[in-house]
Amino acid sequence: MTDENKSETEVETQDNHEEEQEVHDELALKDEEIAKLKEDLEKQEAETQEYISLSQRLQADFENFKKITDRRNAEIIKFANENIIKEFIDCYEDFGRALEIENDKDLREGVELIYNKFNDILTKEGVEEIPAKGEKFDFSRHEALMTQKSDDVENGYIIDELMKGYMYKDKVLKYSKVIVCKK
Repeated sequence: MTDENKSETEVETQDNHEEEQEVHDELALKDEEIAKLKEDLEKQEAETQEYISLSQRLQADFENFKKITDRRNAEIIKFANENIIKEFIDCYEDFGRALEIENDKDLREGVELIYNKFNDILTKEGVEEIPAKGEKFDFSRHEALMTQKSDDVENGYIIDELMKGYMYKDKVLKYSKVIVCKK
């Protein structure tokens, strides 16, 4: 090999070495870029999972809200006639008091007929009298107007009912006004 050939070979080797170094440097830059893209992708995936989780929680919250709203609406419908029934109760009680008069047989029969019709309507609508006399006093259904001592009745039980109380389905419309035994 001549010096000239040797020098060309060294130049080519050096050029190859420089090209290899450039390729190596370029690959290192691409590897860094890939690592950065992978890191960004992982962050994006974590953020996506966070949004999915948030979406699922919001969906569950919406379903719960919808159930609560449906229950509330059902209760509103259930008690829609409450005010009219309260008014009927006052008339119903007036007829009951009129029936206590025993002079005129025809008047009594007419009033009894009306009283029974009112009773049927109230029963059909879900109105019931609250039992009182002889029952244990229950502040959620009775209103104590007085207390008395009594040897015949146990302490905390109702001696007498002054005014009837009424339930509409499972709600108190009017509390029973009562006298309670207190020893």
